[in-house]
Amino acid sequence: FFLFIYVVFLYFISSEERHLRANDREFNLSFKYANNAIKTSKYNVFTFLPLNLFEQFQRLANAYFVFLLILQLIPQISSLSWFTTVVPLLLVLSMTLAKDLSDDITRHKNDKQVNNRKVELLINGELKSEKWMNVQVGDIVKLENNEFVTADLLLLSSSEPLNLIYIETAELDGTLIKYTISILYISGEVRCEPPNNRLDKFTGTLTVGGETFSLDNERILLRGCTLRNSDWCFGLVVFGGPDTKLMQNSGKSIFKRTSIDHLMNFLVMFIFGFLAFMCTILSIGNGIWEYQEGNSFISFLPRADGANASLSAFLTFWSYVIILNTVVPISLYVSVEILRLGNSYFIDWDRKMYHVKSDTPAQARTTTLNEELGQIKYIFSDKTGTLTQNIMTFNRCSINGKSYGKSSKKKVDFSWNSLADPKFCFHDHKLVEVVKSGSPEVQAFFRLLALCHTVMPEEKTEGELFYQAQSPDEGALVTAARNFGFVFRSRTPETISLVEMGVPTTYELLAVLDFNNVRKRMSVIVRNPEGKLTLYCKGADTIIFERLHPLSSKLMEVTTEHLNEYAGEGLRTLALAYKDLDEDKFEEWKKRHHEASTSLEDREAKLDAIYEEIEKDLLLLGASAVEDKLQDGVPQTIEQLAKADIKIWVLTGDKQETAENIGYSCNMLREEMKEIFIVASNTAEEVREELVKKMSPESGDEPPIEKSRFLGKKSQVVEDEKVDGEYGLVINGHSLAFALQKDMQLELLRTACMCQTVICCRVTPLQKAQVVELVKKHKKAVTLAIGDGANDVSMIKTAHIGVGISGQEGMQAVLSSDFSFAQFRYLQRLLLVHGRWSYLRMCKFLRYFFYKNFTFTFVHFWYGFFCGFSAQTVYDEWFITLYNLVYTALPVIGLSLFDQDVNDRWSFQYPQLYAPGQLNQYFSKMAFARILLHSCYSSLILFFVPWAAMCDTVRDDGKDIADYQSFALLAQTCLLIAVSVQLGLDTYYWTAVNQFFLWGSLSVYFAVTFTMYSNGMYLIFTSSFPFIGTARNSLNQPNMWLTIFLTTILCILPVVAKRFLFIQLKPAINDKVRHKVRQAKAVPLPPPRKFPQRRISTRRSGYAFSHARGYGDLVTSGRFLRIPVKTRPALFPHTDTPVADSTPQTYRTIFEEAQSP
Repeated sequence: FFLFIYVVFLYFISSEERHLRANDREFNLSFKYANNAIKTSKYNVFTFLPLNLFEQFQRLANAYFVFLLILQLIPQISSLSWFTTVVPLLLVLSMTLAKDLSDDITRHKNDKQVNNRKVELLINGELKSEKWMNVQVGDIVKLENNEFVTADLLLLSSSEPLNLIYIETAELDGTLIKYTISILYISGEVRCEPPNNRLDKFTGTLTVGGETFSLDNERILLRGCTLRNSDWCFGLVVFGGPDTKLMQNSGKSIFKRTSIDHLMNFLVMFIFGFLAFMCTILSIGNGIWEYQEGNSFISFLPRADGANASLSAFLTFWSYVIILNTVVPISLYVSVEILRLGNSYFIDWDRKMYHVKSDTPAQARTTTLNEELGQIKYIFSDKTGTLTQNIMTFNRCSINGKSYGKSSKKKVDFSWNSLADPKFCFHDHKLVEVVKSGSPEVQAFFRLLALCHTVMPEEKTEGELFYQAQSPDEGALVTAARNFGFVFRSRTPETISLVEMGVPTTYELLAVLDFNNVRKRMSVIVRNPEGKLTLYCKGADTIIFERLHPLSSKLMEVTTEHLNEYAGEGLRTLALAYKDLDEDKFEEWKKRHHEASTSLEDREAKLDAIYEEIEKDLLLLGASAVEDKLQDGVPQTIEQLAKADIKIWVLTGDKQETAENIGYSCNMLREEMKEIFIVASNTAEEVREELVKKMSPESGDEPPIEKSRFLGKKSQVVEDEKVDGEYGLVINGHSLAFALQKDMQLELLRTACMCQTVICCRVTPLQKAQVVELVKKHKKAVTLAIGDGANDVSMIKTAHIGVGISGQEGMQAVLSSDFSFAQFRYLQRLLLVHGRWSYLRMCKFLRYFFYKNFTFTFVHFWYGFFCGFSAQTVYDEWFITLYNLVYTALPVIGLSLFDQDVNDRWSFQYPQLYAPGQLNQYFSKMAFARILLHSCYSSLILFFVPWAAMCDTVRDDGKDIADYQSFALLAQTCLLIAVSVQLGLDTYYWTAVNQFFLWGSLSVYFAVTFTMYSNGMYLIFTSSFPFIGTARNSLNQPNMWLTIFLTTILCILPVVAKRFLFIQLKPAINDKVRHKVRQAKAVPLPPPRKFPQRRISTRRSGYAFSHARGYGDLVTSGRFLRIPVKTRPALFPHTDTPVADSTPQTYRTIFEEAQSP
């Protein structure tokens, strides 16, 4: 009892607070915290077979066929042999077993690879190598440079003299570099929050020697990060394995099924009901026939004791359930698996989706969602690493009214500067000449860039500088200053050291006026070696221009023209200004600044007011223009997808300004849009007011909602509304949290869906998943999420389709995705070509499959009225067994694997071909009803025409041929040829494989028929092959072949007539394009159309492309100098990793591809 109380106590303690001791495994194991092993696999050696079979028999169709098998073992009702069901069932189960086994083996390999990584643990003062899976909470881990962080760690010590380590967090939150303050204790007790998914929050305390220190997120290294540019560090394991924030954010694995799968479930239920209806009619017919006519046959068909018409009708019902089971053929599921697997291989083998630079092919990681790629309506995309390369370059600048940059193709030679970055490129030689000539304005411009930032430098060897910037634009600007002779060399909390045109210079750093989203600017106050005080400021041009001195008005006009020019090229612009300060006024300001910075209430507001006082009457120096490197082909891809009526939403953790800039660069946001709504409120009511937008005169106050109930489940679907013009929506994460509340989420969805472009910024990983789930739940649309980092995993798992990009942010997104490739531009080929073809092929396959099987089954139904409802089969048993498995299997698979209405280049030229998939036009409930009617008509022709042709008919020699076996042979031959001709009519694209499958299957049918109906088979297996001589006696008669020809013509006549009329009167989009293909008689070769590389826009971007709140406080506070500055001996030699060549891969449009040989 006391043990039970103790366990319960430990459970509640562990769920509310985590308590651990460093290097005390015995104490920590008592809390039963999770170890560091992860598991994503589903089965093991013992559970695979029973668990997989259990899952398979949960499928209604598989359970149904087991039920049929049991019925067939009952002699009183079985009219078919057991092998007609066992062979297909075993084939289906075996194929699914093999596929699931292969998938789970891959998961086991991935888990084993991660769990068996090695890491060094500090145990009893010694370092010992251990596997990740054996790491426990409370262990002290040693990490080396470029190693992945093993678990969620509390940083204890590092090799860096300033107690800073550099962490690449791209695997988690999409940013590149994060600074973490280390604390120098390697023992003690930690109490902290329980495991959760908050990446930006951590609360805890560390107790050492009776002294308690507070812990926050800056002291925590999260699993999934990478240690960069630091030789080593030690950390205490706080959370391991499934408790880490990375795994907590991964979300649950969701079993994804396509919309066609959901429709199939409904149709299968309908088919079961329809089967019961047909069996009921036939059993009633049998009861009536037995009652009225049965007594006439008792003499040669004696009844069993106690048998009567009612019992006969009951048994006949189950007999017909067996005979008519082909309306739900088990081979359908086999064929679907083969079809999906084949189309997945086409994606894997597509060379046009292979990225040469990274040696990365496209990969279909799941084989069950291919056709869903042809129905996408909404795409949810990450930004960093997905749309962009996260690489920025200094391209243009305006200094003192003169514009520089890109005046020649020849690169500037920076060999005169020994500290220049060899990878930096610039194309205007005039700027170098002006710098060398000693122009004070130009030198002040680059001096500002070298001083006004929070970049941290590293110089491992003399002259080799590495800049660690919190945003790529800061790194680009400081690198530009470095190459033009103003080299940022080092910094301390009080000083910044430069090398100005070869002369070492040290500036005293007096204050850092840090950046935030409201200020949109950053300033530093420095004292030069001569004692002169200067404030340097850079920020958004609109913000800087408001604070300029009147003396700068003329320069501002000229600079504005340059800024408009740069913005038209899609560059990120910043304005730069300075101000000389008076010593006395600065001292007075400094006192007020100290008071504001130490205030406990409204500290940020007071600091902003203090900053505002000094940042005025600035003198303009000029403006810089930085180019963000989009991934190759992103604007073209977005344009193509927009033409296909696919809406793209960007969900990013970056700030609003960054997201808007990318929106304009990608042509998602455009100047010609009627309005772009910005939702950035701090209260629920304000968010509600901003969400209510009038974009159409017909729209009401409430969103139009269609309510429905199916199988007890209620659903609300927000219907689409017509919009007057194009709109965009930008919403930040704080406002999104209010908008996702239950009472507001439908209004958010309504407004967002009426906009052409939606950008959500500053969102958390779970918010991304919530936005996707909102659209999934309340829109009749298929969603796709694409990303490249661990912060995208929840979104990728939630969407109908998840796509991972194998880029710079690790492989976490790829491992959780359904499809993966290396570049965002491959998405258009995945959807517009592979997705559309897969959907078209799947729909054709289902239409044809249901047609041939319903036609096959309905002939049985009509025959029941002519055989006394005795459950006799109209076909030979071997034909029934082989019809779906052999005779019609390969032709329909050939159609489903190789058919295409137009080739890939025409698919790109006419993205509108994608629209039918979004509207479910090729396969729906209405299409199924048409198939049912068509099958009913064909079955009437296939039964009654042969019946009428054979009734009272004689052979050429005058003998009678109107026997059951001859009629069965004629009916099944007519059926097979008619459905084969129908397949030919459905085929758009003939290949040698299609021809071989079609003619080969017909040849196999006749070969098997003549073999099974031969004397030899009858003599060897008399009971199994009773149709002796039927084939050679019947198929040599001309009237037989005339009947086959007549039934085939009558079956296809309505199809041909309907297609002719529809093409003439109401052609579909693919009919129109195929007509143009026939007219062109070749792939079109119009003159190549050059896409503009950048937008033409009057909009200028604001400050800091991906700049978050800066580290000015940290730089100036000295908090990171807890020990005297000294250089620790490196424990491990530093090896510089060469940076990959950033030359973009050549991207050709489809028109340019068409002209290539």
